[in-house]
Amino acid sequence: MAQLMENVDTIPSDRSCPLPTHLLPQTHEVVDDKLLVGGCDLIELAGEFGTPLFVYDETHMRSRCQEAVAAFGDGVAYASKAFLCRAMARLAHSEGMCIDVATGGELHTALTADVPAHRLVLHGNNKSTAELRAAILADVGRIVVDSFDELSRLETLHAETGIRPKVLLRFTPGVEAHTHEYITTGVDDTKFGFTVSNGLAAAAMEQAQKSHSVEVLGIHAHIGSQVFAIKSFAKAVAVIAETAQPFNVQEISIGGGLGVAYVVGEKAPTITEWGDMIRIACEQAGVTAKITAEPGRSIVADAAITLYTVGTIKEITDIRTYVAVDGGMSDNPRPVLYGSGYEAFLPRATKARRPKVVTVVGKHCESGDLLVRDATVPEDIRVGDILATPVTGAYGHSMGSNYNKVPRPAVLFVSKGDARPVIRRETYDDMLASDLD
Repeated sequence: MAQLMENVDTIPSDRSCPLPTHLLPQTHEVVDDKLLVGGCDLIELAGEFGTPLFVYDETHMRSRCQEAVAAFGDGVAYASKAFLCRAMARLAHSEGMCIDVATGGELHTALTADVPAHRLVLHGNNKSTAELRAAILADVGRIVVDSFDELSRLETLHAETGIRPKVLLRFTPGVEAHTHEYITTGVDDTKFGFTVSNGLAAAAMEQAQKSHSVEVLGIHAHIGSQVFAIKSFAKAVAVIAETAQPFNVQEISIGGGLGVAYVVGEKAPTITEWGDMIRIACEQAGVTAKITAEPGRSIVADAAITLYTVGTIKEITDIRTYVAVDGGMSDNPRPVLYGSGYEAFLPRATKARRPKVVTVVGKHCESGDLLVRDATVPEDIRVGDILATPVTGAYGHSMGSNYNKVPRPAVLFVSKGDARPVIRRETYDDMLASDLD
């Protein structure tokens, strides 16, 4: 474990260096200093499909799905909140993953992508009766129960439908994951799950196992997102194993949250390393239940690059240089929400050094509309350039908005020289579809 964290220091920390290749999708190649992904020239894609544009490496995502299945087995689920469309649901399913959905909308998307309901896991801290009913009638594989109120709703729905769904109970292990407070979910002070330390988890399990309305298969736990210290997962396993011991559960899901590298100087554990850590921790804790997990970010984040067009460069002497692009917080709200860091580069000069420090901003009427606060780019950046931000495959498009009535970008899957649109660019009329005059 110490060795994994020591590897962070082996990555060059000079941010004026060319963009490190470990931040690029798996199939990337550089031809005449231009970046290709999936055999497609990014500059040409921007010209054909417009910007902003999300470009996903399909081979990269399939490889990550395969790695997850190898690490955790058949029950591993893709956490679709990271990025979901019907094409993504089909891809994850075709590579042997279940799919974790957290709302009725995500459930509907997966079902309309022809993912079998028994391969779906329904999450959510405040599932409505309508969402639970839809999941039960569809016969989803698992419902992760998050509260006593939800247990009551399931009692009512059993009386209505006669169906006894398979469930996991979400336990809160009280483990500090050392990540941003907004994406920490395993500490005691959280809206998620039944807290272990105060006895609520054990009480919930006793109640659920006595109930005739649900079939309890096991326990779910999640400690947070963008976690680099995978020893935190081992701590969670130890807590959950001790709590689960009296109840003889069949399954334990350790959730997701594995971190990915976003900027120069970061290196994250692999899915395989994560799986090995969990396996060892379970062996040490005497866990005999089936172990599953729910990776999301680590499947799609570094599979994608977002392309923008530079529209304005504003130099304020001795203060800052602003580079404004045609997207912003509407297609990537993470910098605004979490202070998340990203790199920027020019795909026309992929191997060029990036000595010029600029702030990449969007087009929104908001001073906080920042994409990269202190980006390093080539000195010759100019208006009209295609500027790219890598590692944008998770929580960009999925958390996007229409702020200032800006249409959402298109999404491409690229593979073997073919660019396949999977989400078309929104139009102004699309945004008026629900406007009742």
